[in-house]
Amino acid sequence: MTSTISRLALAAFAISASILSAQPAFAAVACGSGNFDAWLAELKTDAAAKGISQQAIATGLAGVTLDPSVLNRDRSQKVFSQTFEEFSGRMVPPRLQRGSDKMKQYGSVLSRIEQAYGVPGEVLVAIWGLETDYGVNTGKFATIRSLATLAYDCRRSELFRAELMDALRIVQRGDLAPAEMKGAWAGELGQTQFMPSSWMKYAVDFDGNGKRDLLHNAPDVLASTANYLAGYGWQKGKDWQPGSPNFEVLKQWNKSEVYSKTIAYFAAQLARAP
Repeated sequence: MTSTISRLALAAFAISASILSAQPAFAAVACGSGNFDAWLAELKTDAAAKGISQQAIATGLAGVTLDPSVLNRDRSQKVFSQTFEEFSGRMVPPRLQRGSDKMKQYGSVLSRIEQAYGVPGEVLVAIWGLETDYGVNTGKFATIRSLATLAYDCRRSELFRAELMDALRIVQRGDLAPAEMKGAWAGELGQTQFMPSSWMKYAVDFDGNGKRDLLHNAPDVLASTANYLAGYGWQKGKDWQPGSPNFEVLKQWNKSEVYSKTIAYFAAQLARAP
């Protein structure tokens, strides 16, 4: 739901220098060339050259076609314009009681996560609620099809090509089967909406069942979100309100000042909840 706002709509053209410099090994078929099938065939060759297994390539890209609805959504994005008062007033009150219930339900898990990563449970539950209503609304778009569509499109081809490669690596690693990979239209996956690159870097198997499952497994979801924040410099035991170093970490989760302030406000409300 809000993940598209958080990681893509607000930074549509903020492609990292590393991605810009990483030109594909095989680029004879250009983005938007009018021949998606030829482009996809060359992408498969490039994926193999990058060390992705033939099985992951074959299963992950089988039957993939262009999705015009994804292109339409990408082109119709509107800049986030709500004030903090408007956004937080709409998003927090209907999620507060359930968030408090989740704090109780996962109290011991959240305590262990805070010990491991330093991130308080209130912050994680606030993000969880804002992103997908605690896992209720994770999205229904086929992730690999969405990423292939956006990689073929010329607006941000290199960004999404890199994400598509990481989606195939998720398949190769055995975290998810391609059919399970459904999420937001721009490729975010899971109950706190990780892009595939973040999944590969920060997803953890917190309950020790042998899988990093951010779609169905709440302990993995919450711990992986904490690992993400810790990776960006979260300071254990410190405040997370605007002006603090930890608030700057929240802005790495979400570039929007309004959205980040809403996370901080929601987390503070959860901390005070009975």
